[in-house]
Order: sequence, then structure tokens, then C-alpha cells
Amino acid sequence: MAKKAVIIGINDYAPIGPGGPDLNGCVHDARDMANTLVICGFEAKDIRILTNQNATRDNIISYLKWLVTTSKKGDSLVFYYSGHGTRVASMNDDLELDGLDEAICPHDFKTAGVLKDDDLKAVLNTLPKGVNLDVFFDCCHSGSGTRRIKFDEFNNLTNETPRFIEPMLEDEFYFNFSREIQTNSEKEIETKEDKKSTMKSLVKVRGMNHVLWAACKENQVAMEGDFSGQTRGYFTYNLCKVLRATNGKINRSLLDIQLSNALTAMGAAQINQTEGKTTELKQFLFN
Repeated sequence: MAKKAVIIGINDYAPIGPGGPDLNGCVHDARDMANTLVICGFEAKDIRILTNQNATRDNIISYLKWLVTTSKKGDSLVFYYSGHGTRVASMNDDLELDGLDEAICPHDFKTAGVLKDDDLKAVLNTLPKGVNLDVFFDCCHSGSGTRRIKFDEFNNLTNETPRFIEPMLEDEFYFNFSREIQTNSEKEIETKEDKKSTMKSLVKVRGMNHVLWAACKENQVAMEGDFSGQTRGYFTYNLCKVLRATNGKINRSLLDIQLSNALTAMGAAQINQTEGKTTELKQFLFN
């Protein structure tokens, strides 16, 4: 049984150097995640890392394909991303609105484009059966605005920044008017879901071939801030802390709970979201 990982951390967005929508904590996150996976039993030679200008759209897709196509039944895989997230309009062939797709932003997203969830699924759908894949995203999943933490509740954090790229005008426009074309039944369902938006829960998805660990819910942004002088993503900081303490030998459901408790204890506004099949959520990580 092999353990392999692809780790991506992007502070520097094009153009190289000052000038892009740069972040500060994502490369620190990538380094910590790589070192943590070694503690959890991954061999350094089986961990591939992309940071800053190397984390182009083409390279990310290439590395993800390597991760998936070289795996076999019984392997344990990790795909980790720390950087900006955004949302883009999702339209079918008739140009009728179908809501928004979540997307991650490669270093060159302004020229090469973002990587939508549909783009990633196209690769993940080729994953062989019997392979365990955990996908970690420490980025924003929504354009609803920054929800800032209260510093008086957790005074070790300063200079916090949302890991979020504003949607393009056309994407924001279509999304804002998408409710106008919804049926009444669809609106009723959405209203019920809105009421749950501040609740913490595991999302059990039948037929899903991987487990998704998101730093925040779809209508929130993920934040980074200073931890003892080093900028880190709130989600990754706590994720690595728990994994190191347990050497990665932890039930997925328990890890989800501990991450939620840690973010709550910080006073963070973001709520982590974990999705997967019921059977996999009950299993131990990296097994």
C-alpha cells in the first residue's frame, strides 16, 4: 500500500513579485502539511510540491493526474491546496443559469483561467476503485463577503486576510439573478438550506470517491493570520496540529469534530465542511 501526496501553496500570484492578489501564509501551510504527512507515514519521495509561480494551471492538473493515474487499490492519497478560491458562473449549453461553481486559483489564473470543481472532478472520476483520497482545500468558497473574527476572543491573531478572489462581474451578475428563474420548490429547498448555513455537520454524499475537507462552508471565506509571528491559514494550522498529535491515526469523523472545535475556540467565523460517503467518514485517515 503506497501513500502519495500533491501539495500546493500559492502566496505569489502573477505577475511574479509584488502586484498580484498575493497572500502570505500559503507556502508556510504547504511546508507544514508536507512535514506533517511525513510524520503520518508518507515518504518524502512520494510527496510532490508546487508553490508560487510553479503552481500554474497546467502543472496542477498534471500533478493531480500523476497522483490519480499512478495509484492502485489500497493506496492512500492526499491532494492539498492552500491559496485563493473563488466562484464562477455555471451555465449549460443553452446558457441557462445553473448557479455557481467553486474554483481554486492557480498562480496564472488571470491568463490561464481558474480550476473549477468540474475540472477537478473530471480527473478524480478516473480514480481506481479501492483507493483512499483525501482532498484538503484551505481557500474561500464564496463571494458573500469577509466574515471577520473577534480579536478580543483570540488575541494572538493579527493582520488577517481572506483567501478570496472577487468573482468577475458576469459571474456575480448571473448568480444574483439566478433565483429569479428558480421554481417555487427550488426556492423552498434553498431557504431551508440557508437556515442550516451556520450549523456544523458532516455532509454524507453517496457515490463520492473521495473525502473533501473544506476550510469553510460555501457561503463563507477562509482566513489567514499571524500565529506567533508567522502567517498561517486558520484551517491548516489546526489540521496539522491535530495530525501531528495523533500521527495521523485518527477517525475522519473525530478529526472533523476536532477541527470544528479548534476553529470555534479561536473565535473564527469560518466553519469547516467535510464531505464524503458514510463508510469513509467513519474510517481512519490515511488507511
